[in-house]
Amino acid sequence: MRRTLNRVAVAALSLAFATEAMATEWNVSLWGKRRAFTEHVEKLAELVSAKTNGEFTLNLSYGGLSKNRENLDGISIGAFEMAQFCAGYHRDKNPSITVLELPFLGVSSLEQEIALSQAVYQHPAAVKDLARWDATLLMPSPLPQYNLVGVGDAPSTLADFAGLSVRATGGIGAAMETIGAVPTSMSATEVRQAMDSGIVKAVSFAPHAHMSFGTIENGKWWTTNLNPGTVNCPVVVNIPALESLSDAHRDALMSSVDEALAHYVDNYNNKTMVAWGPALEERGIQQVTFSDAEIAAFKDAAAAPAAKAWIEDNIARGLPAQELYDLVTGMIANGS
Repeated sequence: MRRTLNRVAVAALSLAFATEAMATEWNVSLWGKRRAFTEHVEKLAELVSAKTNGEFTLNLSYGGLSKNRENLDGISIGAFEMAQFCAGYHRDKNPSITVLELPFLGVSSLEQEIALSQAVYQHPAAVKDLARWDATLLMPSPLPQYNLVGVGDAPSTLADFAGLSVRATGGIGAAMETIGAVPTSMSATEVRQAMDSGIVKAVSFAPHAHMSFGTIENGKWWTTNLNPGTVNCPVVVNIPALESLSDAHRDALMSSVDEALAHYVDNYNNKTMVAWGPALEERGIQQVTFSDAEIAAFKDAAAAPAAKAWIEDNIARGLPAQELYDLVTGMIANGS
């Protein structure tokens, strides 16, 4: 009897060790709080856990692991296994994907933004670019066109932006310079304090971020149709961590990306955008719409020079910049 019990105990202990060995936990570095911008990562964690019966879990941290501008660095040293960041936060570290942040590309939907991002992410130049940081591009965080919430007198023409300090990163910042604004690059978590203290008079964000980071709490006006562009904020995975996954866990992760993105788009279109109009109206925020002629002039002044400069700068870096630009603009022209 004692011998039988010992065998049962050893078997149970072995099973416990085996179960522990099979379990995988990844730390995921995000920032701010749960919002529309992170819904695909939240859904990904839910799907991966369900598909593996809880054996593979993603522990989401909103600012507890790293500053948002340092997430790519954290990935590069394996401080955590997955992270989200925005290309415009450190253009020199990920120049290949900043093609997606050029102004006035003409992207018309979140679905198109996903298709463009995934095409660029799969390009050998982008794969090589991010591999320098031991990072592989998992999925985008598609965002609509940016517009500004500001304080003080509302602009009535684009000429009124002359000398205005604006939080705007990447290609949007370059576009705003063409109409005389003074762009300042700062992370989303710094924006409200900068706005309150007068460091910036206007903030360029997508609707969810204006709501999440409080710019509409003291904003007086919002531009309805400036639409200078958007930012590209991928979710990346540490390459050694991905390679160390079992086949089953890797499949659970990779097979969940499309569903996570579909959930993100549905949430953004049917919750965030539905709430946006009432949020502005409740606060009495003035909506500023510019004439078609002014927007056309803005595009003419900003788009071609920004694209030319981006191509020249990145050819000098050794990137196939013209090829990347043609990939993006060709897909847009074809309605892809």
